[in-house]
Amino acid sequence: MCSDKKVIKVRIYGAEYTIRGAADEKYIKNVAEYVNQKMMEIDRNTRIDSSLKVAILASLNITDELLKLKEENEKIRTELKDKIEQINRLIDRKILSKS
Repeated sequence: MCSDKKVIKVRIYGAEYTIRGAADEKYIKNVAEYVNQKMMEIDRNTRIDSSLKVAILASLNITDELLKLKEENEKIRTELKDKIEQINRLIDRKILSKS
């Protein structure tokens, strides 16, 4: 077992959780706070009284954000790759024209 795992307590939607992991404490707390904010937002904007349903909706919303960001990231990577290839072709043409 890895001995560098930390134990961090976080509070999400009124409940305390003990998280064990190797990630930085500040990062884990930021993740927990983000989840808490999403759950509180759903709680404010809906009439759902089940914490499980609130958690599931928060998970769906967070996953939606993640997938949209991944898609946007891939689009940007593709555009960047295309630009780099375009620049390389221009450089190659300049080099060949000077030969």
